[in-house]
Amino acid sequence: MGAVSVVDFGGDGRPIVLLHGLMGRARTWWRVAQWLRRYGHVVGLDARGHGRGPRGGPWTTEQFVADAAEVVRSLGEPAVVIGHSMGGLHAWSLAAAEPDLVHAVVVEDMAPDQRGKTVETWRGYFESWPVPFQSLAHVREFFGDTGEYFTECVEERPDGYHLIAALDDLYEIAAEWGRREYWSSVEAVKCPMLVVEAEHTLMPPGQQAEMARRAQSGRHLVVPGANHVVHDSQPDIYRGAVEAFLSAVLGR
Repeated sequence: MGAVSVVDFGGDGRPIVLLHGLMGRARTWWRVAQWLRRYGHVVGLDARGHGRGPRGGPWTTEQFVADAAEVVRSLGEPAVVIGHSMGGLHAWSLAAAEPDLVHAVVVEDMAPDQRGKTVETWRGYFESWPVPFQSLAHVREFFGDTGEYFTECVEERPDGYHLIAALDDLYEIAAEWGRREYWSSVEAVKCPMLVVEAEHTLMPPGQQAEMARRAQSGRHLVVPGANHVVHDSQPDIYRGAVEAFLSAVLGR
C-alpha cells in the first residue's frame, strides 16, 4: 500500500473501510470497529497528514480519494466505505469517482457545500488550546463531550500531549471546503448511501437531507441529541442505523 497507513481491526468477508474526520485518525473508530467485524473485514485508514499517514500534500479531495482507492484495491473487492465528517466527503467522493470500488457508503455529519466558510474562526479556536496538554485526563476535561475522541488524536512528547496532525496542514485541508462545492459528486453516487446527521450538526442546514434525495439510492437520518461525532455521542442509535443499513445492502 505504499505510504498509506492502515489499521486492521479484523473480521472476515466484505471489506469495510473506515475514514476519519479532520484532526482524527483510524483508531478513533475502535469502538465502532468491534461490532462492525460481524459484517466484514474492517480496516481504518490514517488520512494523509493524520495519525501515521503520509506527510505532505497535495491537500486536495482528489488526493485523499486516491489514497483511499489504493487501500480498497488492495483488499480485492468492493468495500463498504464509512466516513465521518472529512472522511464522509472522501467516502462519497470515492464512490462517485471509482464506482467499481464501493459497494455502499455511510456519511456521518458532512455537507457538500460550505463555500464562504474560512479557517480563520477555526484558527482562533485551535490556537486557544492549552497545548501541550498535561495528561490524557487534561485532554478529556478540556474537550468535554468529545474528550474521548480527542484522546485518540494526540501523542505524548517530552513536554506533554500534542495533536498528531499539524495545524497548518489542517488549515489547508479545510480551506478547500470553503472554496468549492461537491454536489456533482453526490449526484454521481450510484450505490446505496446512508447519511447520518447530528441533531447538533456543524453543517449548513438542510444539505444532508438533500444529499440523500440527490443520490440515486440515498437514505437520511437525524440522530437526536447527537453532536458532530455521532458515533461517540449517540453510539446506540448510530449502531442501530448502520447495522440496519448493512443488513440491507449485504443481504443479511
